[in-house]
Amino acid sequence: MIDQRLTSNFNWLFFLICIGIAILGVVIIYSANHARPEAFFRSLYIKQIYWIGYGLVAMLIALALDYRWFSRYAYLIYFFTLLALAYVLIAGVVVSGSRRWLHIGSISIQVSEFAKVSLIIALAKYFDSGKMSGQYTLKDLLVPALMTGTLGGLIVVQPDLGTTMMIFFIFLVFIVAIEMKTTTLIKLFSGGLLLAPAVWFFLQDYQKSRLLTLFNPELDPLGAGYHSIQSKIAIGSGGFWGKGLLAGTQSRLNFLPEKHTDFIFSVFAEETGFLGVAILLSLFLFIILKGLNIAFRAGDRFGFFLSLGLISSIAFYIIFNVGMTIGLFPITGIPLPLLSYGGSSLITNFFAIGLLLNVEMRRSIH
Repeated sequence: MIDQRLTSNFNWLFFLICIGIAILGVVIIYSANHARPEAFFRSLYIKQIYWIGYGLVAMLIALALDYRWFSRYAYLIYFFTLLALAYVLIAGVVVSGSRRWLHIGSISIQVSEFAKVSLIIALAKYFDSGKMSGQYTLKDLLVPALMTGTLGGLIVVQPDLGTTMMIFFIFLVFIVAIEMKTTTLIKLFSGGLLLAPAVWFFLQDYQKSRLLTLFNPELDPLGAGYHSIQSKIAIGSGGFWGKGLLAGTQSRLNFLPEKHTDFIFSVFAEETGFLGVAILLSLFLFIILKGLNIAFRAGDRFGFFLSLGLISSIAFYIIFNVGMTIGLFPITGIPLPLLSYGGSSLITNFFAIGLLLNVEMRRSIH
């Protein structure tokens, strides 16, 4: 359980900012769906409150266990994650053409959300018990690359391109963190760039359409480009002060799709304007910088790699979600951490936050 000596090191500011964003998400989810005729959507904000409660329980578990406990069982956690992902492909529930969810009673769980944390723990374990930074070669990356590729392969066939992208970006962060020789890094990234065009031939038709409409949404304004066009209209119409809560026309009139999940930032921007967006992004920036601070001040290598992987995952989701809504990145179904509706995402993020706080709390008593 939690050592009493650790309570004085608990970062209340970091925690309160995270919980504050989650509560703000409840408000925006209500605002986005309050005018919809379906009772299911109008009640989503209540379900989100329950998910926050479950997320806080997950965070408490992450705090109660010494984070080094996860190092001891890292590969076992990774193995069971692979089994869960394989089971999703066999018995998972199909929603909107993707087989990503498992139903446990009345609860739907997206296993790929938890898989990110599992991979981060496994990679942190591998690089902690391996060579010192600066001594890695391309040969030494075969095992972590296989771990990442296996997990990513089980996710991409669901299909879930967005989460797969995040997993490989996390892998790249670890590669940079181990301080490989510059020449080795150049070879690695050059090879990746040369192979990147081949990915096009493995994409499904709707994924290709989203990439094409990224550069010109007007190519298919009522199809693949619709989400991007409506999102940018919503964000731009917010002006400086915003239209006010419950007053966003793009969401209230249902022009904006997926407004409580992938495009919740668009709803927030329309209703709170530039001022609200500046405040929200400042809070996210604080979370990212504090997470990096925790990583670089960790008491051991495992704590460093674990924290770096976790905060990188959160940062990538923020960057890609916001970039997606303003037309910088293709539409990939990536939620905005803590703000978007979704139990699996919320629980995973609170668990990650708990681990970050765990690393910081235990730094001084190693």
